[in-house]
Amino acid sequence: MSHDYRKTTEGVSALTNAQYEVTQQDGTEPPFRNAYWNNHDDGIYVDVVSGQPLFSSTDKYDSGTGWPSFTRPIEADAVATRTDRTLWMTRTEARSTGADSHLGHVFDDGPAAEGGLRYCMNSAALRFIPADRLEEEGYGRYSGLFTTTEPDISEEQS
Repeated sequence: MSHDYRKTTEGVSALTNAQYEVTQQDGTEPPFRNAYWNNHDDGIYVDVVSGQPLFSSTDKYDSGTGWPSFTRPIEADAVATRTDRTLWMTRTEARSTGADSHLGHVFDDGPAAEGGLRYCMNSAALRFIPADRLEEEGYGRYSGLFTTTEPDISEEQS
């Protein structure tokens, strides 16, 4: 099933002021005072503008920075990067590929065992879909990330 994750007038008009500032004006929210920096629930994070799946909680870790941090996008082509030369420095900006929403920045100080990258995202650019709601919200294809196989104890032991 193909999805169209482009930016729409309706999607942008539904944003809060903070979401608009971050996603449309390349803003940054304060550390430790945002919705997902300390979220440890299973689920996926989607673009608040378009609903495009961006990150999984299976790749989220505590970077100590006060922003949600991930080792990689949920799909290789979900996030595009480009050089950001604002604030008198050179950084790597992360944007959603569908709606071109500003998400945050990518740094090379992430966990070495996971590739060494830290996708440092703004909560205001994301919407969290809990694992137990993936099917009903149309993201069932990602349910397998959170399914654990438990032994069948209903069979009687001989």
